[in-house]
Amino acid sequence: MDMDIGSLAMYVRWLHVISGVMWIGLLWYFNFVQIPTMPEIPDDQKPAIGKHIAPRALFWFRWGAMATIFFGLWLGYLKYDLSDLLTLSHGQGSVAMTLLGIGMWFGIIMWFNVWFVIWPNQKKALGLVEADAETKAKAGRTAMLFSRTNTLLSIPMLLGMVAGSHFAG
Repeated sequence: MDMDIGSLAMYVRWLHVISGVMWIGLLWYFNFVQIPTMPEIPDDQKPAIGKHIAPRALFWFRWGAMATIFFGLWLGYLKYDLSDLLTLSHGQGSVAMTLLGIGMWFGIIMWFNVWFVIWPNQKKALGLVEADAETKAKAGRTAMLFSRTNTLLSIPMLLGMVAGSHFAG
């Protein structure tokens, strides 16, 4: 069965959206539910979150980020001129491509934060790698601050993605 580029792009877009929902959904869960609720949880119950819930949620969080970026770049290659997206359609005069490119760059920055800042620090904070108490506390704060940064970046990222692909002008 031969598949044309349009059909392939439709499937890749679907995978991009599904993985993006996974990633941003977990990002918002961490920042709007788990982190604010942690002070209310009795100390004897907190290890269940740190040892069972958080590691599994972080697994889906980081791989959701990886899949979102992978499928997004693939979609950019299939459907658009990827270099135009990455250069914000420099010289092309397309508002839609510029908005989509801005959304893409916010997503790339967020992906970088997940893999190279949040996850390495979360491993320390959760005790998945050896670290003293001071390092764990500092790592937890760093991970939380970059997670909050990603939460803020997710709003213009989503706006760029939606506006870029739905722009009528």
